[in-house]
Amino acid sequence: QVQLVESGGGLVQAGGSLRLSCVASGRTFSMYVMGWFRQAPGNEREFVAAISRSGSIPYYKDSLKSRFSISRDNAKNTVYLEMSSLKPEDTAVYYCAAADDSDSIVNRGEHKYWGQGTRVTVSS
Repeated sequence: QVQLVESGGGLVQAGGSLRLSCVASGRTFSMYVMGWFRQAPGNEREFVAAISRSGSIPYYKDSLKSRFSISRDNAKNTVYLEMSSLKPEDTAVYYCAAADDSDSIVNRGEHKYWGQGTRVTVSS
């Protein structure tokens, strides 16, 4: 069992930046492809980004690629999401997820473990 705990959300003005963190319990963090999803009120959950087990290959929702950056530190069991030039439409609850492979999480939105989410609010 892996537990994921997100942090770093908050209120930020449009144009600002935030860094989200997700810490995983257990010793098997490096076995999983890690990712971020978000869900805005009234909207479906959407894929944001993912990163390979080693951290060498990132995957992004195309429309976010220029503003978001995903990274991981396997020694710290942590995955990060750096968000810049934030827009009001980025307002959502951001969830960290762990998956067995990149195809599952990137193409099918599937995950094995899921965090409780951290709320990001971008004011105009």
